[in-house]
Amino acid sequence: MTTRDPVQRDYMQLDVFADQPGRGNPLGVVFGADDFDTAAMQALAAWLNLSETTFVLPATQPAADYRLRIFTPRQELPFAGHPSVGTAHAVLERGLATPKAAADRGALVQECAAGLLPLRICGEGAARVIHVRAPRGVERAADARAVLASLLGAPLGAVRPALVDNGPRWWCIELANEATVRRLAPDLEAMAAANQADGSVGVAVFARCSGPDYALVVRAFVPADGIPEDPVTGSANAAIAAWLQANIALPSARFRSSQGREVGRDGVVEIEVDAEGEVWIGGLTQTVIEGTLAW
Repeated sequence: MTTRDPVQRDYMQLDVFADQPGRGNPLGVVFGADDFDTAAMQALAAWLNLSETTFVLPATQPAADYRLRIFTPRQELPFAGHPSVGTAHAVLERGLATPKAAADRGALVQECAAGLLPLRICGEGAARVIHVRAPRGVERAADARAVLASLLGAPLGAVRPALVDNGPRWWCIELANEATVRRLAPDLEAMAAANQADGSVGVAVFARCSGPDYALVVRAFVPADGIPEDPVTGSANAAIAAWLQANIALPSARFRSSQGREVGRDGVVEIEVDAEGEVWIGGLTQTVIEGTLAW
């Protein structure tokens, strides 16, 4: 039996939507994996066992600054928010791209399976705030009864539940109030079965808040992907914003959401719906680990 020596590859691990390390949502970013096929990327993402791992690759389209592929421990995603924001931070820290002054197409442009997505950049280092324009959220026809049953009778809010597709497909479900969201303990086995049956990635529950620091509280459950609860979820927040906009129910054109306290994270997502109806999500990113990965 022969074995190959592992190849050393640059690696960063970050906390996204976090004002300090240990908050937000962890992300692994792998550089120099041009020789990886899909199976190799999936295997490494499963081994790292973070909610997502990204692989930075050369762009294939002239308008893009770089390309990335996004993997959970179990599947590839066409788009995800915290991997997009975090990878942009990593690319800038490594000097692999330079933000543009022109704002029409974004300071950076990311190529991913969901297409070309612009990013806005403000600040530097740990104080840098990055926003990505999410793919437009579209409601998909689906029966909500099974996923609602997994919430074990939690009282609902005013906006009806919907399956919203912005790359991944999220059930967006408004609950009655912040306390209901924070104490929710869903039946994760039943929820995973419902997600597998309708092709959704998970369930994003939310409620409006009256405090000064954030307008929404959000929790995102992804049990079918082996992630009982995701700490802070950009695509889920973008899907919620798109669905609230469609129902003329946004708290404002710009607002913040609180997510992750229930799993010890306490992250913050900044959300903006622009004049064209596009949803931008962003926040701070903290570099936690820099080094090499032998794989």
